[in-house]
Amino acid sequence: MPFNVADVKPLINDEFAGEPLKRTLQYIQTKRSEGMPVAGVYCGYAPMEVIRAVGAVPAILCAFANKTIAAAEAVLPANLCPLIKSSYGFIITDTCPFFALSDAVVAETTCDGKKKMFELISHYKPMFVMDLPQLPDEEEAGANWAVMITKLKGFMEKTFKTSGSPERIEEEIKATNEKNRLMNRVFDYAAQKPPVLKWSEIYELANLSQVAFTGDLHPIFENVFKTLEERKAKGIYYGAVTSPRVLVTGCPVGGDSSKVYKIIEEVGGVIVAMDACTGMKPFLTEIEEDTRDPIAAVARRYLQLPCSCMTPNLRRLTELDKMIARFRPDVVIEVVLHACHSYNIEAYKIMNHAKEKHNLPYLKIETDYSDGDVEQIRTRVEALFDSL
Repeated sequence: MPFNVADVKPLINDEFAGEPLKRTLQYIQTKRSEGMPVAGVYCGYAPMEVIRAVGAVPAILCAFANKTIAAAEAVLPANLCPLIKSSYGFIITDTCPFFALSDAVVAETTCDGKKKMFELISHYKPMFVMDLPQLPDEEEAGANWAVMITKLKGFMEKTFKTSGSPERIEEEIKATNEKNRLMNRVFDYAAQKPPVLKWSEIYELANLSQVAFTGDLHPIFENVFKTLEERKAKGIYYGAVTSPRVLVTGCPVGGDSSKVYKIIEEVGGVIVAMDACTGMKPFLTEIEEDTRDPIAAVARRYLQLPCSCMTPNLRRLTELDKMIARFRPDVVIEVVLHACHSYNIEAYKIMNHAKEKHNLPYLKIETDYSDGDVEQIRTRVEALFDSL
């Protein structure tokens, strides 16, 4: 049933007015005005439950704009990952409002470039760098990561002059699990054929949900489910039954790199699954509840995140299997940022897995944050869809 997109009720109402990042920024500003400290984070391995348990609100720091890269390249190598250059550029040009609001920064050793970049910005804010175990299946990995999380908790308690009890961490574990169940209900609408929501709405809701306390999200989710059911009743959906269904995997995507998502949509595809830490990945699993050691439970859950920094990272294949079964894509498109060697090398394994196990066409797109390759990407995606 055709519909005018301008007439479609937005998925998130005006509870927090503005565009996605402005909405998230307003939320964090509100929390800070209430006396709550802010912890800036760069990565999905930052243990949000512990940050909230000590009375802080997390803020995802800026990393997805091309405009700050020129300033960063005055110091950093030009052939470095654009995410790292953009992150550093935002700091030295003082243009990231989330960093400005942050009272401390939580960093992690996911890649060599980020580790060295953290050294260059360590004097701007109090910073704690977490040594992430990268062989997650080894027996000592969980214990070592739990130690790092415990040290992070102590750092934040000292920096923010707060405290976080095991009971508070347990409360935040249960709140995270509730939020993840709500998010997965939203994802179910993307799994429908055709989907009832589009990728930008998933991205917007995921962005806000990663930083907000679950209790603050209840009225938003109530409106989201009401809106989605109204769309179903009116026959409003995105794409047609015959539109190519796309699962996007690979590096984090946002801001200027979301050009890939937009191109997929513009040439007739529908993105039904976003397998990245800026999409669905943080919400797909739950944390074990009511254990004797809640920090150990948090540690186990985060080590299950299948980032390419992990090795041998077989969990990424098993999680991909689950997403393919759930969202039934017609193609897999992998987005790899320039100089992100771990994802680029692992793409070979993902390609073979998609083709050989699932008989799915696969396309790898290597890109950065500039718009110089937009038409090239468009041509390649169109050719992929034409081949179906």
